[in-house]
Amino acid sequence: MPNYKLTYFKIRGRAETARYIFAYSGINYEDNTVDIMDWPNVKRSLLFQQIPILKVDKTEINQSTAIARYLARETGLAGKTNLEQAQVDAIVDTINDFMNMFPWTEKDPSVKQKITEDVFANNIPLLLDGLSKLLGDHMWFVGDSVTWADFHWAVCSITLTNLNVDVLHNYPKLLALKERVEALPKIAAWIERRPKTPL
Repeated sequence: MPNYKLTYFKIRGRAETARYIFAYSGINYEDNTVDIMDWPNVKRSLLFQQIPILKVDKTEINQSTAIARYLARETGLAGKTNLEQAQVDAIVDTINDFMNMFPWTEKDPSVKQKITEDVFANNIPLLLDGLSKLLGDHMWFVGDSVTWADFHWAVCSITLTNLNVDVLHNYPKLLALKERVEALPKIAAWIERRPKTPL
């Protein structure tokens, strides 16, 4: 088993899907959290000046989706066939497309609020309608067992509901999927002990 070191801020953010995979799979790893005050110095030392970064023994992997995809493949959470893996990847990439529409780095509060409201009004319903249709009456998004696409949805849905508490009101199947993921014993244990942060 390799030694894993995951470096990110002390928030859920873009590293949380990887943390769900670690938790569910029972894999020990070093959760190296970067204090925001230390970030300027840490940033200068990084190849692309971005986190999260996963160190696997001596090899570093950047990009949160690449990290989660690698861990999912290593732990049997990527999908059972090449076709299932493509379906899982498509769901994750689609969720990311929509989540990236939010103005995460906007400094002006009024501009940030306006853009956020616009995304919720014009884009998020398209995402939720599509995901709800993909899920249908199944337990999980792809195949007959949980995959990291389900984890990624559960993580991102927390952020969506923090931004808009009623966003899942008309999507009971998606809300139930989030709850199924969070009820998995090892995921539930991680949620109980993780730092309580807004993002």
